Parts: sequence; C-alpha cells; structure tokens
Amino acid sequence: MSTFPLPQEVIPHRDPFLFLTEVTALEAGVSATGFWQLTGHEDFFAGHFPGLPTLPGVLQCESIAQLGAYALLSNPDFAGKLALFGGIDKVRFRRQVLPGDRLELAVNLDRVSARAGRGSGTATVNGEKACQCDLLFVFAPVATGEDSA
Repeated sequence: MSTFPLPQEVIPHRDPFLFLTEVTALEAGVSATGFWQLTGHEDFFAGHFPGLPTLPGVLQCESIAQLGAYALLSNPDFAGKLALFGGIDKVRFRRQVLPGDRLELAVNLDRVSARAGRGSGTATVNGEKACQCDLLFVFAPVATGEDSA
C-alpha cells in the first residue's frame, strides 16, 4: 500500500479520465514513479482495436503527464495551481500495451519555474519500455467557479 496521497487528492483528474492508479515514489517538484493498472474493461479498448485491443499511445502520454502533474502539484509552492499540459516532444512508442497490463510510470522534472515545468517520462510493461516523451507543463490558477465580475 502506498504512503502517498491518492492521485485524485493531488491532481484534478477523475474517472473516466484518471490514468494513474498509484504513486509509489515521490520527490515533490523533482520526480515520481507510479503505475496505471489496466483492467481490460476500459471503454476505449472496444474500439481500439476490435479483435486486438491496444492502449492508445496518446493515453500512455497522458498517464505520464498525470504523474508529472502529481509530482509538480505535490510541491507546496504550487498549491492552488493547475499543471496544464503545455506540450510534448520526442514521443516514441516501443511496444503495445494490452488489457490487464500494469503500466509502470516514471517522470523526472529538470526545469521548474513559477510559470512552467519541463521534464521527461517513460512508461514500461514488465521492464520493457512502451513509451517515452518530453513534457512541458504550464501553471494556471484553479478556477473556483465563482463569478469574478
């Protein structure tokens, strides 16, 4: 059992768009590891692809980004902020990810300022690299839902 807060206690993502099951290591604002346990019952498998269900690559990138946002937002300096996906570079997909796989995630943040953060991440299955990418995050204030006028 993890000693870290649940992802939904740190990042704003919720089902059906939460792709981070648990965080297993954290250095707030610097790095994190975690995983996404695929059950095989996720709706996207039905259409991607019938007869050969495969995790879409963009969702692999999103799961890495969610872990990156968790690492950033765990730093008290970013309380009350959102870490939005600002860009992605150098994406490579190395293997298929299938229903029931456990996607192991790792993120290292190498440049973080008051306005943005950069880093790189990987996703592996059984020690075999599935995806790697460089990420850019931009910070925005959390919307309160109140009318500011």
